[in-house]
Amino acid sequence: MLSRSLPIVLLASFAAAQPQETFNAPIPVDPCARIARTKWVSPADVAACYRSFPVDLAEQRNIVDVVSKSLAFHTSTNYQIQAPPPFAGDVHTDVIGELSRINKTIYASDFDLHIDLSRALKKLNDGHCSYINLCYDGTYSTYLPLPLTHLTDSNGTQHVHIAPEAFTVAKAEFPDQLSYWQNALPGTLKGKLESLSGALVLSINGEDPYAAVDSNAEVIGSYQALGTRQNGFFSSYQRSSTAWSYIMGNFAQQSLPLSYEATLTVVPVNSTVPVTFTLPYRSRIGSSGATWTDGKSFRKSNCHAQDGTNGVDAYTPSLFGEFKSAPERPIAKFQQQPPISPEDARRHHVNVLLDSQPMTNVVLPPALVPPVKAINGSTQVSQFYMLNNNTGVLALGSFSSISYATLQNSLLYGLTNLTHLGATRLIVDVTNNGGGYICIAHWLHRIISGPRSSTEPNAGLYTEVRAGPLAQAIVKQIADGADPDDRLSYNPLSWSFANNTAFPAKYDWLAEPVRKVVNGKQDAFGQKLGQECQPFSGLEPPKIALFDPTKVAIVSNGRCASSCSLFSITMAKEDGAKTVVMGGRNGVKQQYCGIVGGQSTDFVTIDTDIKTTKLKEHALAPPDFLTNSVQGITWRLGFGINNPAEPEEWQDHPADYNLPLTANNVNNPFAIWKDVAAAVFA
Repeated sequence: MLSRSLPIVLLASFAAAQPQETFNAPIPVDPCARIARTKWVSPADVAACYRSFPVDLAEQRNIVDVVSKSLAFHTSTNYQIQAPPPFAGDVHTDVIGELSRINKTIYASDFDLHIDLSRALKKLNDGHCSYINLCYDGTYSTYLPLPLTHLTDSNGTQHVHIAPEAFTVAKAEFPDQLSYWQNALPGTLKGKLESLSGALVLSINGEDPYAAVDSNAEVIGSYQALGTRQNGFFSSYQRSSTAWSYIMGNFAQQSLPLSYEATLTVVPVNSTVPVTFTLPYRSRIGSSGATWTDGKSFRKSNCHAQDGTNGVDAYTPSLFGEFKSAPERPIAKFQQQPPISPEDARRHHVNVLLDSQPMTNVVLPPALVPPVKAINGSTQVSQFYMLNNNTGVLALGSFSSISYATLQNSLLYGLTNLTHLGATRLIVDVTNNGGGYICIAHWLHRIISGPRSSTEPNAGLYTEVRAGPLAQAIVKQIADGADPDDRLSYNPLSWSFANNTAFPAKYDWLAEPVRKVVNGKQDAFGQKLGQECQPFSGLEPPKIALFDPTKVAIVSNGRCASSCSLFSITMAKEDGAKTVVMGGRNGVKQQYCGIVGGQSTDFVTIDTDIKTTKLKEHALAPPDFLTNSVQGITWRLGFGINNPAEPEEWQDHPADYNLPLTANNVNNPFAIWKDVAAAVFA
């Protein structure tokens, strides 16, 4: 049996057992050669390859050193030792202590080190602050063709089901693997995978299915709220930059090969007789992994630092062109947004989720795609529809786009066209929206609600950065002329005072930090920062509100993060918009958003500021990663609205409605919008 004491990241109770799969052929000396050039493999074989690499003690120390020192810039490090209510039971991790433990631990393999390190960061339940290693994360994705959903019956009772569209999704997404799963079914079920779609799930690995949901919620990370992490176990949808996408959920899709098989007892549709079967997970090679032939070439191609892993001096002549048009950085594969041009990334700050599971291109089945034509103004992640004569819909899958201007224009013209068509009520669907451009969140709030005290001069949250000694030294160097072209995060030209007037050039704005004690730890933060978005670049906002914000409903599965949170919170708390979470478990508080932050960033960006200001030799400066790793952080933290003395991150965001999912509306955006309109606008 696989020991339950092993540290695991995405492995829940439903997948803790050792697989029963056996192999007649002897295992090759090099297990990575066994899976080379093979699209679909057993997750056990992937794990064998991963676990064939011993720990390099120099790399272990290097990773811990980089992550620990990068966390000096993370605003929430001390807050997360023990979050206040309502998240006291959800966030309570001394991550610096965890890293110290990891640095002293002896691991059986490099993969086991990675699992423990990744899980230590995931315990923060903070999707901005994640550790990812492209040696393992995203090289393969592991699937089961049975995405689950959480349905409510006519009596109001909730049950776990295999998604009604499960076979349709599997047939379209896994045509080259479907026969394997069909033949793996036992007895009379063999070849009848389609008969399991919609089935009621009685148990997963011999336990109540909610035990699997809760076990997964303990280790999956990303969101503070238990309800949101539970919801991520199930299938859902998202508007991507090119199409309507289908999200398999944490049960059916995992980023590490830790689940080998699952045993389910179900009652098929139109039957009363339970059936029990075991079905294997399968791992598919991902687009982020480079090719290899054996363990040595696997390590060389996937596991060592590459261009974009570490920062650069923005003013080194040989790197200047590269700095402006750098190749896609490793972190881009895991940010929940479309790729952003280097120029947009420099000019427009982002607040975006970082997820160890790369974005997928699983397509929402055609029968579930909105049946009406999107109206003019729709483009990429933003789609506009008329639901009925007076209700419009904005389906917004991200607060980012290929270009800032494209999304800014789309939102203004699409919403304006809705009003011209007679819409006086608006549904904004932000399901699985992981954030993006901060000023797009401000822009959307402003054009919906119009000019009012909540939108002018600041349509977002006031923020602060952490002011440790190295951060102070960076700002001092910039004030002394180290960044004449305003290329760095800490340049005062990007920021403003709390009264929303701009900082002067060469202003040493961290010279007098605000001292605080957070969970018994001495800490320091910069002065309160005002707005950075207005006047908006590109377009002038309308002089009047496009909608009465009290007639706006914001709907999601709770997985609305980062800039999505900034928009939803200000709309709900300041302007009275209604909030809806779909499919949440009865008795569990549903938060309409999570991981607020204020601005997210990463080690590469901080390292660039350090190198450009000639502080790489500073005692507190993190070294370069030796490994193909990514570290995200929250760089700015937003102050609260109801309690402006404390961060909004730890304040309550209860949804006004928990919309039941049924067999008639699950993963069907148009049907959900109809039910939202009936519940909110009746």
